[in-house]
Amino acid sequence: MARPLEDIRVLDLTWVLAGPFASMILADLGAEVVKVERLPNGDISRTTGPYQNGWIGYFFSINRGKKSISIDLRSADGKDLFLKLVEKADVVIENFTPGTMARLGLDYETLAARNPRVILASVSGFGQTGPYSDRPALDIVVQAMGGMMSITGEAGGGPVRPGASYGDLTAGLFATIGVLTALHERERSGKGQAIDISMLDCQVAVMENSIMRYFVTGEAPGPLGTRHPSATPFQAFPTADGHIVVALAFGEENQWNLLCAMLGVPELIDDERFETGPKRTRNHAALEPILNDAFGKRTTAEWYADLLEAGIPCGPVNTVPDVVNDEQVRFRGSIKEVTHPVAGTIPIADTPVRLSRSETGIQGPPPSMGWDTVDVLREWLGLGAEEVAALEGAKVVATSGGPDISRIA
Repeated sequence: MARPLEDIRVLDLTWVLAGPFASMILADLGAEVVKVERLPNGDISRTTGPYQNGWIGYFFSINRGKKSISIDLRSADGKDLFLKLVEKADVVIENFTPGTMARLGLDYETLAARNPRVILASVSGFGQTGPYSDRPALDIVVQAMGGMMSITGEAGGGPVRPGASYGDLTAGLFATIGVLTALHERERSGKGQAIDISMLDCQVAVMENSIMRYFVTGEAPGPLGTRHPSATPFQAFPTADGHIVVALAFGEENQWNLLCAMLGVPELIDDERFETGPKRTRNHAALEPILNDAFGKRTTAEWYADLLEAGIPCGPVNTVPDVVNDEQVRFRGSIKEVTHPVAGTIPIADTPVRLSRSETGIQGPPPSMGWDTVDVLREWLGLGAEEVAALEGAKVVATSGGPDISRIA
């Protein structure tokens, strides 16, 4: 099957996580993503562990299926070479601090002058405008400033960073949405445009429920552990050997009655404190110890089987080993083994986008730095071996190599 974005060329100036996650998705959907790495060391995530056979697992997982070329964008010849590539590109993605592209002489106006159809997607901590625009930001910074850490953790506890890098990942996802939107609009207008993705904006967007509740109630939301702020029971409960999540559907009081009977606490059915979802939420402090005690009398597997049979939404709280070995995850092929000639085989999470007529998914291993410089310059610009050699001799480009094993595959 054809890949949906196989006719799209992307010049990828991104580094670390937010930007590379966006370009990774585009690569999984079939785009030719060419990672443009700075001399001499490239993306700094090439030095972040853990390692397998000297190769960096972090870089491996989010740069799979891409190509790599090395260009010195600070040199006049390097900038000119990059702009020639822009003429052949559909998308340029970068996640530098705002102002960096302009200082390099590669702002959107310059790119569009060379290629009016090109789309520039910029991901930054606070966006290209506003009083914070020139401030650097990493994932935990925008999670903190966006309110996410204030609502995460146990009630009464301090702020907690969620276990995944939601500041980076949500920005990467919204950047991908922006690129796909701009590509669609270009079909109508024939013109590219600039996309401005702020990590802080993205955190505000995914705080939708908490922000709405603040304006409706006037109260600042706080951490609730695994609880839902307006549905009860809707949380994790301790079992005899682990934890299980139970999530009663809104307004389904028949499920509450059934759950009480299964837990051996039928007296709760007629308790006026718990007869509706809103009442159960208001009286949660009295209800939770009773439910904890009931769930603690059996194992997670026993509860899971019985609750599923009764049609009550539930699931075990899995560890990472549990997840990657789960029969549904394995059946769907959510984890894919990717083999690199040096790193060997590393199983990593595949794209969740599945299409009925088009192929999606990981296209191959990540690139060694500069490994594709020769091929890209030949295929995109028609440069011959002698021309590339001259550029390398002038230190404008690098074709491969470097101090660590990840670059001499």
